Amino acid sequence: MTNETTIQFTFGLDNLELEDDERQKFAQRLLPELRSLDEVIRADRAENLDPEAGSKGFATLVGLLQAEVGFKSIKAFVGFLGDRLADKPVKVKVKVGDKEAEIEAKSRQELAELEKIALNLIAAMGGGSGV
Repeated sequence: MTNETTIQFTFGLDNLELEDDERQKFAQRLLPELRSLDEVIRADRAENLDPEAGSKGFATLVGLLQAEVGFKSIKAFVGFLGDRLADKPVKVKVKVGDKEAEIEAKSRQELAELEKIALNLIAAMGGGSGV
């Protein structure tokens, strides 16, 4: 097992005109592609880790996916997202360790900012191991 720094991306379509089932179908189509990518260490549907009081277990968030990516694979992963989500409004949370940032993108160019954000988070943590 390597000590490589990993980045967690949580993302989904951010279009208020889409119904929940449309977002969910999009996520279901994209998930197998994510899981087959060499750059992705782990991919799954995003879960609400802070459920409402009284609920049991975790709730899956509609239409949101999570992917864990190695530091060296950021550029390729962001390119994949750009290809699949280009010109669709999307909301992405980037998390490295306990640091995180959120970005709303409506174009491939705005999605390209994810790489810079992830690198800045790694730098804020003091560099990260295995880099």
